[in-house]
Amino acid sequence: MAYPSTYSAWRRSPGTKGSKEQRLTINRTDNEPLPDTLQPKDVVIKIHAVSLNYREIAMLIGTYPRDIESGGIPCSDAAAEVVAIGSAVQRFAVGDRVAPICRIGKLEPDDDGDSESIGVNVPGVLREYALVQEKQVVRLPSNLSWEEGSTLACAALTAWNALDDLKYVPKNASALLQGTGGVSMCALLLCLSAGIRPIITSSSDEKLAAIKKLSPEIAGFNYKTVSDQGEEVKRFTNGRGVDFVVNNTGPGSLMEDIDFLCERGGTVSLVGFLDGFDGNWAPTDIMRLMWKSAKVKGIGIGSKAQFEDMNRYIEENKVRFDVLVNHRPFAFAEAKDAYALLESGKFHGKIVIKVTE
Repeated sequence: MAYPSTYSAWRRSPGTKGSKEQRLTINRTDNEPLPDTLQPKDVVIKIHAVSLNYREIAMLIGTYPRDIESGGIPCSDAAAEVVAIGSAVQRFAVGDRVAPICRIGKLEPDDDGDSESIGVNVPGVLREYALVQEKQVVRLPSNLSWEEGSTLACAALTAWNALDDLKYVPKNASALLQGTGGVSMCALLLCLSAGIRPIITSSSDEKLAAIKKLSPEIAGFNYKTVSDQGEEVKRFTNGRGVDFVVNNTGPGSLMEDIDFLCERGGTVSLVGFLDGFDGNWAPTDIMRLMWKSAKVKGIGIGSKAQFEDMNRYIEENKVRFDVLVNHRPFAFAEAKDAYALLESGKFHGKIVIKVTE
């Protein structure tokens, strides 16, 4: 399968950190080059779909906690097709369906070097084609569409990691999922597949009603209108508490999250920072972890091995993510509109850009 010499992409405006006053923008370019000759381990991929994460906005307005590549290509989550391979590539063939790995400096669980993250400090996937290394992509589950596959690399893998890879599911297990964004919705679908009762929170009764229609097993509450979130959690778990809390808001709610856990062995997974980085609690409060034999787990997406394990699980258990895709996919030319919807927060699930029509 041939590939073109040039392709179109979206790039951020120059700068390693935006601000709310002087925010960065994204702009289309139409003359990005691809090499004529491939190195032995090179793989050229044609990108079919890209999904957005909140961090795309955080990078533009300066709230992302690390510097970014000036003028870089954004986005980290994509589903793609192999269109050319180097002479020494063994794991993939032309026509294979793949997903790039987000953190290409963290390919194995024991990697301990500085991480390169696509769409952050190295070029991302909001483009028609990309040149990657064989070791930097994984095979997509065969049961998913391009749009569904584009949600896996960051959001779904983060959710999988937050749920401890579904290695052990206690009897009557439940999980509290903060918000209705990509990670929480991926976690919800994984929970349903594994027999874990998901309890989702939102400030929108409309979103909660729509999500509860997916399964009678789904519980949820409006965190702005309930008087006591802890009592709601107890009500939905028959007083037991939850086994997992997927924390999208940041450290401010950690102590409350620990209180939501069951009495022995629960996990709070810190996956986001929507409410910032401050926490109004005393160091002694962390002893609550000891009383409950619980843990707080910082989630940096996940390793390549975890990505492959998750994809096998999705395929073997026929887990679908079609309900995750919000509304209709945006066209490649509509990337700015997709970003605007992302920033508005007026959606649930994942916003997808269909790169190839």
